[in-house]
Amino acid sequence: MSAGNNAKWEDMGISATEYATIVDMLGREPNELELALFSVMWSEHCGYKYSRALLSKLPTEGSQVLQGPGENAGIIDIKDGQAIVMKIESHNHPSAIEPYAGAATGVGGILRDIFTMGARPIAGLNSLRFGALSDPHQQSLLKGAIKGMAGYGNTVGVPMIAGEIYFDESYSGNCLVNAMAVGLLEKDDPMAKGLATGVGNTVMAAGTPTGRDGIEGAAFASVELTEASQERRSAIPQGYPETGKRLIGACLEAIASGHLVGIQDMGAAGLTSSASEMAYRGEHGIELDMDRIPVREENMTPYEIMLSETQERMLFVVKAGEEAAIEAIFTKWDIPVATVGKVTDDGMMRLKKGDTTLAEVPAKALASAPMYQPEAHRPAYLADTTSFDLSSLPQPEDHNAILLRLLATPNIASKEWAYQQFDYSAQGNTLIPPGQTGAGLLKVQGTDKAIGFSVDCNARFCYLDPKSGAAAAVAEAARNLVCSGAKPLAATDGLNFGNPEKPEIYWQFSETIDGIAEACKVLDTPIVGGNVSFYNESKGQAIYPTPIIGMLGLVSDADSICTQSFKQAGDAIVLLGINKGELGGSEYLATICGLTTGRPPEMDLDLEKRVQDACLRAIKEGLVRSAHDCSEGGLAVTLAECCILGQLGASVTLTDHVPPAELLYGESHSRIVLSVAQENLTKLEKLAEEQDVPMEVIGEVQSGHLEIRALTCNDDRAKKLLVNLPIQKLESTWREAIACHMNRS
Repeated sequence: MSAGNNAKWEDMGISATEYATIVDMLGREPNELELALFSVMWSEHCGYKYSRALLSKLPTEGSQVLQGPGENAGIIDIKDGQAIVMKIESHNHPSAIEPYAGAATGVGGILRDIFTMGARPIAGLNSLRFGALSDPHQQSLLKGAIKGMAGYGNTVGVPMIAGEIYFDESYSGNCLVNAMAVGLLEKDDPMAKGLATGVGNTVMAAGTPTGRDGIEGAAFASVELTEASQERRSAIPQGYPETGKRLIGACLEAIASGHLVGIQDMGAAGLTSSASEMAYRGEHGIELDMDRIPVREENMTPYEIMLSETQERMLFVVKAGEEAAIEAIFTKWDIPVATVGKVTDDGMMRLKKGDTTLAEVPAKALASAPMYQPEAHRPAYLADTTSFDLSSLPQPEDHNAILLRLLATPNIASKEWAYQQFDYSAQGNTLIPPGQTGAGLLKVQGTDKAIGFSVDCNARFCYLDPKSGAAAAVAEAARNLVCSGAKPLAATDGLNFGNPEKPEIYWQFSETIDGIAEACKVLDTPIVGGNVSFYNESKGQAIYPTPIIGMLGLVSDADSICTQSFKQAGDAIVLLGINKGELGGSEYLATICGLTTGRPPEMDLDLEKRVQDACLRAIKEGLVRSAHDCSEGGLAVTLAECCILGQLGASVTLTDHVPPAELLYGESHSRIVLSVAQENLTKLEKLAEEQDVPMEVIGEVQSGHLEIRALTCNDDRAKKLLVNLPIQKLESTWREAIACHMNRS
């Protein structure tokens, strides 16, 4: 095969086989501009070359799903003619280089995916991963990312209602910044889609004039981070939240006007992706005139115009003859708008400059990247981790000190330092401030309903067993919703991995997909969309596999929502589920022993479903005063957090069937701690029996201290006091830990 004048094809990330395919599809060699179009659209970031084959395993349908994967975001029915639009996406590489701009544009981009569907954005969530917080560079990344997300979200008036932040050395060279957005479609709101149809219809562009920022951003996100990546700051676009706020209003009005055929934001790969994908979905073609694209810099080439990722830009197809009405809408909102092309019937994406054709490529070819399924090998490290004998570890003598250390570790400590920077009460529908529950809760105006959202993933579990760990992420996201009183409905996934061309990484990805699929089927939470982010590596070291699950739940009666805090002294403390004492992959092992090893907790999805159903039913029937799922730090941390949030103590006695460390800090799944008025205990016991759910009364809410005893199994049934700490000490340790790190930097 001759490369002709296209010696750059290899430098553009296109393989020899792919180049031959392009030549075969075109019936000729592509010119440099055409090759550039293929390079971004066939990048992993846009083309999903290594993930599409496996993503088809995920359950995506259900009676609650109105729109699944394939559009800009998923849509879920919440009854009464209303629907929720949601999606999660990553902005990892940009945030590792320019954390403020990377995180801000991540929020802006995911918000555009929501209102492009015709929904008004009502909430945001985030999921963040960094290296050790003791490292000043990681502190700088965290500060920049939080400020970027808050700066954008606060300006556009969208509340950030929930999230998670984790710290681990595996993210030291490649942080993760995943943003989730949520929108509401009212019963009279038209649903919009990103397609181009109707020969002769007008193609228009609106928003920020195109500049040179973000050129080749999609390609930048499709390779590993290196020291040279720091030199590619030009690939990081800047956000314009004031424009973004006006763009929301203008686009929603334009969609409601009925003049639009289709609309899509210019995200990764900019104008190239939006035009080719709209044409492909609509089974039509699009012709663009490069002279008519609004630009803000002089002498921009067609290459720069087509590959720019300047933010706050939209592309839409307008019914012929109705252009003036659309121009009037965008002018009213002070948003630049221009006619840039037309819809054709030949399926081509054609770029012209006056009468000269610069590029002519089938839209389907651009939007249908090759699909690969590489070799997959189980990683060698698992032979050591699965065989590690946890019983060989010495038992600690001072559990007061251990519990305080766990409460102070950044993965468990309060995230107030972060969420206080967000305007989480914007729009006036936030029911519970962040930190009070494991989910964000919003009132649905004009109804008795509320909606809940959660984001979850324990990446250590996924590292030690990707399938089980991924299923656990789904289960925990659902469990956090259930504990707030919400019935889980559907999920969106943000799948973050290393280089998929490495067999061990692809094995992790494959196992993860299987785990998500299995859990979503059992819990009836179909995946309605999401994002895959590969090549999250630095210096050859991959991040832990991190499949983040964002989930929606529905509360039929907003007055029945539940929080984590103990409410009244004298209430019984109840454990739903089984305290198995599983320490593999736990925060205790990582923080106290410096180990990430062992078999992670067993995931029994049938038990998980029964526990969740029992908890949700108990909350709906008014039997429960508080509910908190057991996760990082185990039962001891869960009890401490219930005490801290309620400013009450607890006296708890646990059956000592395993050693104290396993008893207190094991992270077995499918466990929920409830507080219940004594008069409701019998009803709860009957409910648990009907649901076939293990239930144990483990203590009583009191004032002052958290006391945890172990009931030993010797003849005298002696109670051994393991933990005895005042609530004030627990609270100060938990609340101040992250702020202390950040204030020192």
